[in-house]
Amino acid sequence: MASSYQMYKLITILIIFFSFTLTCLAENAELAGVGQCKSGPRASFCHNNKESRKLKFIAIASILAASMIGVSLPLITRKIPALGPDRDLFVIVKALASGVILATGYMHVLPDSFADLNSFCLPRKPWRKFPFTTFIAMISALFTLMVDSYAMSWQKKRMLKPQENVVDETLENGSKELEKENDAKSQLIRYQVIAQVLELGIVVHSIVIGLAMGASDNKCTIRSLIAALCFHQLFEGMGLGGCILQAQYGGKMRLIMVFFFSVTTPLGIALGMLLQTVYSPTSPTALIVVGVLNACSAGLLNYMALVDLLGADFLGPKLQGNMKLQSLAYVAVFLGAGGMSLMAKWA
Repeated sequence: MASSYQMYKLITILIIFFSFTLTCLAENAELAGVGQCKSGPRASFCHNNKESRKLKFIAIASILAASMIGVSLPLITRKIPALGPDRDLFVIVKALASGVILATGYMHVLPDSFADLNSFCLPRKPWRKFPFTTFIAMISALFTLMVDSYAMSWQKKRMLKPQENVVDETLENGSKELEKENDAKSQLIRYQVIAQVLELGIVVHSIVIGLAMGASDNKCTIRSLIAALCFHQLFEGMGLGGCILQAQYGGKMRLIMVFFFSVTTPLGIALGMLLQTVYSPTSPTALIVVGVLNACSAGLLNYMALVDLLGADFLGPKLQGNMKLQSLAYVAVFLGAGGMSLMAKWA
């Protein structure tokens, strides 16, 4: 449990660090007279600061509500037998939410990073001479694998302590029981690591996308983003909530995880509103910082969705032993990924 609290201390530090860094960079860019690149002509109808500000407050409330409902739903309904973690319906819902997370990485975060780091507002060398987005996403995915692996090893050493002073007869009679207990502990550790690493990636992405919305004065874009982000947060939250439920955390730890997931996007929007006068999304500094963060988040989300969520479930004994359930789960994945991909039309 101590390691879980350290993880959330790290997330808090990261949020503060990103906020402080973006604030300083935006102010320095403004004070130093760094050129602000205009990406194109502005439509006077859509760019309205007063109207967009009202929409941002609506966005904060609605996204907060959608996030809380999404991440809390699996935790609230856990007492309903049909929705328990060992039931078929839970597997299908989790597959749907995993598809949403996968599409978030590929269809939303990765293209945003491409757009930022290949922008004509940045110098051709080195930004358009080398595919930084895919390189950073690849390194991020490998780094996530490394964190995943080391965290599992460390947790196993801590929790699966070797049994000492065991009599031979006890080993013969109780070896199967001991093996089952260790397998259960290993699986629980796996679920806990997955929940923590997944939330870390979501937190980084949520701050970035919230910041972009908060700094924008385009009411047309914000209006469409509200619906898209509510859909995104609802189903992404369900995926994370399912992981939290399987991790079997205590009530206090669950509340902490729900809180961090729920508030990060609204916090990003509020931060963007505060920085709106000095922060320009098309300034070279902002494009580089946000592009790099998005590439990191994309690599992490894609790894988590494919390896820790979809791969673990579809190659696991439950789905491998039930072809009908496996087929239904695939349908759910494609529905989740397809729905989230469709949202890319507006956000």
